[in-house]
Amino acid sequence: MERLNPRVRVVWLFLAVFRAGIVGGFLVGAALVLSETGLWANSPDLLVPGAIGLAIALGLVRVVVAWRRYAVWRFEVQDDGVYIERGVFTRIKTVVPYVRVQHVDSRRSPIERTTGLATVVVYTAGSRSADVAIPGLTPERAERLREDLRRLAIESEGEDAV
Repeated sequence: MERLNPRVRVVWLFLAVFRAGIVGGFLVGAALVLSETGLWANSPDLLVPGAIGLAIALGLVRVVVAWRRYAVWRFEVQDDGVYIERGVFTRIKTVVPYVRVQHVDSRRSPIERTTGLATVVVYTAGSRSADVAIPGLTPERAERLREDLRRLAIESEGEDAV
């Protein structure tokens, strides 16, 4: 199975720290509002330090999960479909049969462009999880994969997905 480019960890770590900062800011801000404005009449003395500690702990968990995510993310293009394995706490194995592929896109967010990466998105027929993204690819690999998946989806037209 093919692994993602290691630079995807930079993207995931940046997003983890950014999101943890937002959540932490809300936690600490709410604690400050409650303790300093008198909205909570007898707020505990440890409310603000506790909120800061919780924000730091949540940030560390997010960073560890983002780092660990790379170790478990894999994909493989086989004759009948794309196989994807991912998930830190819950392992998820996904099979996307080519006959179910509607279209395939490649995209590059600003963070991905900065790190020289791209994502391939496979849109499938069906109502549940109608798209699957494969992040952490070099732009060249993303274009080759997009083109390969497009070709394989065209070749599988008329076959039964079951």
